[in-house]
Amino acid sequence: MENGLIRTHGGMGLLYWKGGKIGNCVLHVVYKMRDHNDNSGVFVRIPLEPREEWMPVHYGYEVQIDNEPEKSNEDEYHVTATLYSLTKPLAKPGKPGPEWNTMDITLDGPRTIVTVNGVKVTDYTEGQPVPARKFDFEPQRGPRPLEGWFGLQNHSDNDIVFFKEVAIKPLAK
Repeated sequence: MENGLIRTHGGMGLLYWKGGKIGNCVLHVVYKMRDHNDNSGVFVRIPLEPREEWMPVHYGYEVQIDNEPEKSNEDEYHVTATLYSLTKPLAKPGKPGPEWNTMDITLDGPRTIVTVNGVKVTDYTEGQPVPARKFDFEPQRGPRPLEGWFGLQNHSDNDIVFFKEVAIKPLAK
């Protein structure tokens, strides 16, 4: 915590919610990058309670926070609000630091929809085609659970992201 905000700290890992698995909800996250561009993410659909940093990467989905993936030799499949390395963005509405961004992640059965600042970036349903892995740090391919753990990613000492709101709202039946 720093000035009442959640602040990423340290190397690869995550701060996860210990309240159990979530599904059929909207996960509302308000964040900002410390610098013009920083790297973080929101993990969803993690099948087991996280015990080490790479399991959520490989077996959940990382909703990416990184407006400029090309600066680390990555492509648009690695930009803010995509399912990291799996989906191509429908738009790129992420604001640079230190402006605040609002991300809403809708988990609706097998469907994951992500908006940033009110603009839809991702609309993915389990089973739709995804590109092959290009790097060993990209997630394993395959289905994710309808309910799972979620958490906020710490990427590195140089990538600082602040979160001021994290809320879960069940989907209306």
